[in-house]
Amino acid sequence: MQSVAIGWRVYSLTGSAFDLGLVGLAQFLPVVILTLAAGHLADRYDRRRIVASCQLVEAASGALLALGTATGWLGVHGIFAMVMVIGAARAFESPTLSALMPGLVARSQLQQASAWSASANQTASIIGPAIGGLVYAFGAPVPFMLACVLFLAASCLVSLIRIDRGAIPAREPATLRSVFSGIAFIWANPAVLGAISLDLVAVLLGGATALLPIYAASILHTGAWGFGMLRASPAAGALGMSVILARRPMRRQAGRKMFLAVGVFGVATVVFGLSRWLPLSVAALVVLGAADVVSVVVRFALVQMRTPDAMRGRVSAVNMLFIGTSNQLGEFESGTTAALLGVVPATVLGGLATLAVAVLWMRLFPALRDIDTLEG
Repeated sequence: MQSVAIGWRVYSLTGSAFDLGLVGLAQFLPVVILTLAAGHLADRYDRRRIVASCQLVEAASGALLALGTATGWLGVHGIFAMVMVIGAARAFESPTLSALMPGLVARSQLQQASAWSASANQTASIIGPAIGGLVYAFGAPVPFMLACVLFLAASCLVSLIRIDRGAIPAREPATLRSVFSGIAFIWANPAVLGAISLDLVAVLLGGATALLPIYAASILHTGAWGFGMLRASPAAGALGMSVILARRPMRRQAGRKMFLAVGVFGVATVVFGLSRWLPLSVAALVVLGAADVVSVVVRFALVQMRTPDAMRGRVSAVNMLFIGTSNQLGEFESGTTAALLGVVPATVLGGLATLAVAVLWMRLFPALRDIDTLEG
C-alpha cells in the first residue's frame, strides 16, 4: 500500500518519469551505505529485536507520511527524505529476516520454506497494491496510515517468535575483515555469485515496475484502480508459482530452470512494453512475476544452504544489496531511460537486454547452470 501511494503521490505532484525513478534511488542509497554494517549486526545480536525495531521505524515513517500528506506540508522532497528513512530501516530488516528463517526450519525443508515465505510476501504484495489503489481514492493519507498500523502489528508478531538461546548469534568483535567477509564468501563460490549477479543484472535491465503509473495513466488510459491492478499482477503470478514450488519443489536441473525463468522474464517484459490492451498487460506481468519467483527461490535456497549460520547475516546482507540494486536502482534506471528514450522503447530494450544476459551468464557461470538439486 505504501509503495503504491508513494508512486502515485509523486507522479500526481510532478508528472515526471524521472522523479519516479528518484523514488527508487532514494530507497537504494541507504542500502548501499548500510548493508554491510547491517549484516554484521545480524550476526552479533538477537535477530528478532533488530527486525522488530526496524518495523517500528517504518511505522513511524508511515505516520509522518500520512500527517504530512494530510496537512500539505510534505512535498516531493519531503517524500524522498521519508523514503530514504524507510530504505535505511529495510537495509537492516531484510538481511536480518533472511538470516533468521533458516534457523526455524530443517535444512531439508529450506527450499519449501523459502517458497512458502515467498508466497506469503506475494500475497501481501497482491492485497496491498489492490487496497492501496482503492483507499487512495478516499485520500492520499489513508494508505500511509494503514501501512503504519500494519508495521506496528508486524513488529509485535516478530517479537513473539521463540527460538533457542543457543540460536542467538555470539558477539564476535567487529573488524574490517569480518564486515567484508560476506563479500569474500560469495566471491569464492561461483554458483552463489552467478545466481546473485544474474538476478541483479536481469531485474536491473528488465524491471519496468517504476513505469507502471505512466503506463496506467498515459498508455493504457486507466485510473488508480487500473494502476493497482497492474502493480498487483506480478505478485499474483509470483504467488501462484511460489505455491507450486512449495508443493512441488524442484528436484532436478534447478540451475537450467533458473536460466529458463530469466529468459521468460525478458520475453514477458517485451510483451508488456508493447501492449496497449490492459488484459494483455496484466497477463504479461503475471507471467513476469511467476518467472521471477523461480529465480528468487533458487537463489535463496542456494545461498542459505551453502552459508554457515554464523555468517548468514553478512552473506544475506550482500545478497540483499544485490536485490536492492536490482529493484530500487532498477527503478531509477527505468525512469532515467524512459525520460531519455521514451517509455515503450526503454521497456522493450530492457526485456531484450535481459534475454542477452541470460545467455551470457550461462557461459560465464557453468557451475550455476549445472546445479541439479537444491535439497540439503
